[in-house]
Amino acid sequence: MKNIFIYFLIIYIPSFGQEIFNEQIICDGNIREYIIYVPENYSNSSLPLLIALHGGGGYAHEYMLYEADFRPVADTANFILVYPQALEDPNDDLSTNWMHKDPTNHDDVEFIEAIIDTISNNYLIDNSRVYLCGYSLGGMFCYSTACKLSDKITAIGSVAGGIFIGELTYCSPPNPISVLTINGTLDDTHPYDDTEGIYHSVNEINSFWINHNMTDLQPIIEQVENINSSDGSYVEKYSWINGNECSEVQELKIINGGHDWPSFYNNWGNQDIDACIEIWNFVSKFSSNMSLDCNTNMNISKFQSSEKKLLKTIDVNGKTLKKNHQGIYFDIYNDGSVDKLIKFNNYID
Repeated sequence: MKNIFIYFLIIYIPSFGQEIFNEQIICDGNIREYIIYVPENYSNSSLPLLIALHGGGGYAHEYMLYEADFRPVADTANFILVYPQALEDPNDDLSTNWMHKDPTNHDDVEFIEAIIDTISNNYLIDNSRVYLCGYSLGGMFCYSTACKLSDKITAIGSVAGGIFIGELTYCSPPNPISVLTINGTLDDTHPYDDTEGIYHSVNEINSFWINHNMTDLQPIIEQVENINSSDGSYVEKYSWINGNECSEVQELKIINGGHDWPSFYNNWGNQDIDACIEIWNFVSKFSSNMSLDCNTNMNISKFQSSEKKLLKTIDVNGKTLKKNHQGIYFDIYNDGSVDKLIKFNNYID
């Protein structure tokens, strides 16, 4: 049995909405830390929860500030956001890793479960809409956690993540898990098609979840608009739908992409999509309480209505814009979706 003690260390960091809380719990004898961001519209209604995992050797606050900043999306789509911190790995030069190298009995799945339980006790959480995402090693750990916590996690998004050969042998979650994979075909850390026998290929990863969820075997294939032709890459979208309990598998395949977190704001990696927006738009469709009639439940956003309406427009810093704006900006809609637009001298792309 896990013994979990809760500490609250409240530190103010400038944010888009409210304060950010740096919190601590004791899990399996270790003091564990995570950042929680509560959206500005939080009130007395239950909200979804998204947990975002940094990469190997990373830190939660840097991941939030410089790589995967979900805060503007959390404010507009209204969900609670958590960035956990991994522990130092004594077998890997004290690198902050989710999956420690052997010999070890370290298992951070218990930490993720403890976070979900703790936040559910302290905030109004829709426990049917708990989601997990991560980058690189964090993306790998999403798969491991999905294998073990399908009773608590409904959907995941893995960016530049892989799965070690053999790990899927021990993965048999009792419930469907909707899965989004975002990988570059030229990733030299977690190769798209590994030829050295270390990682499963991305196609093998997709096939595992397709079979587990019992989705359609033939994907819907879409070409994503190549917004930035100078980034050297473009994106293809593959969707396997109609799985058990309305589950899906989706791949955003970045042709010529590397080991990157795609973002409109970076000057490296793919800039045609933003992983924060893509992840939320995917996972937010799913609930463990969803009706079996998938055709009538394609979007269960809190803001769902019969008519899609624009809520507000923000710039790249999350600032609300008025009319006649120029440059890169984002339209936020009442169904939780986000559109990126570029306008210079009245030309809109």
